[in-house]
Amino acid sequence: MAQIGRILMVLGGLLFLFGLLVLLIGRIGPFGRMPGDFYLQKGNFALYLPLGTSLLLSLALSLVGYLFFRR
Repeated sequence: MAQIGRILMVLGGLLFLFGLLVLLIGRIGPFGRMPGDFYLQKGNFALYLPLGTSLLLSLALSLVGYLFFRR
């Protein structure tokens, strides 16, 4: 049981740090307002499709995963 508790605490800490990073990037960088991000608004309906941001984030995470987990 102690092992599971430690794993949950580490995962919670990593989730907290990731959330903090997302908040900081949102204030500093152009994320969320990149070319390829679509925002449609009609009346009281709004739809946001962050395609450009998703592609850039996927590319960055793939590169990090490749660098850390290659053999």
